[in-house]
Amino acid sequence: MRREEDTKKLTLIEHLNELRWRLIVCLFAIGLSAIPGYLFSDKLLSILVRPVGKLVFLAPTEALMAKLKLGLFGGFFLALPVVLYQVWGFISCGLTAKEKRYILIYFPFSILLFLVGVGFCYFFVLPLGVKILLSYGGESLEPMISIMTYLSFVMTLLISFGITFELPLGVLFLTRIGLIKPRFLSRNRRYAILIIFIVAAILTPTVDIVNQLFLAIPLLLLYELSIIISRLVSPPRGNRKD
Repeated sequence: MRREEDTKKLTLIEHLNELRWRLIVCLFAIGLSAIPGYLFSDKLLSILVRPVGKLVFLAPTEALMAKLKLGLFGGFFLALPVVLYQVWGFISCGLTAKEKRYILIYFPFSILLFLVGVGFCYFFVLPLGVKILLSYGGESLEPMISIMTYLSFVMTLLISFGITFELPLGVLFLTRIGLIKPRFLSRNRRYAILIIFIVAAILTPTVDIVNQLFLAIPLLLLYELSIIISRLVSPPRGNRKD
């Protein structure tokens, strides 16, 4: 009995050591990738500020901090293959062959949906949202948006849309493994709507209802799409246990 407990403790310590080293590798990869991210920060900044135009910085260090932030942001995405490889190496040993197969099949589509969400936000939501928000100032007010405030706003919005566009794929996965049924999604639609608006309020970087609607409306459409997908991949009614 004592020997079994020692073996379990040793196994846990080994897993923690593995996790520590994989985190170190991830941080090193992100830090190394942040160097080219910083070198191309001006180009990245020019792309991100197109919807709003010229920005200002309100402190001597703000422009530098904005470039460093962009460098880390770009470095993270450059190092993403290394990060994902380390995550996969850590979790794959605890997965069954079927679970590994599902993840390997869905992963490319997950990346694609994330990029579609980011692109949809950048090309449609962001320009329209900025235009509407700036229009509240009228003719008597001139916008002076600081670079750090704008970057926080844009990055949060882009990542939020990228994550929310994963909803149909998540529902597809949960339906295939039997955790979610189409009837459950349909019956709980009103609760889903409430949760969607709460999530939109949390994820949007500002408190105005306009930005919340920009995120909530696509989420509602994605939820309805998820119901359709769930019905398509769900087993026939005669084969269901419930």
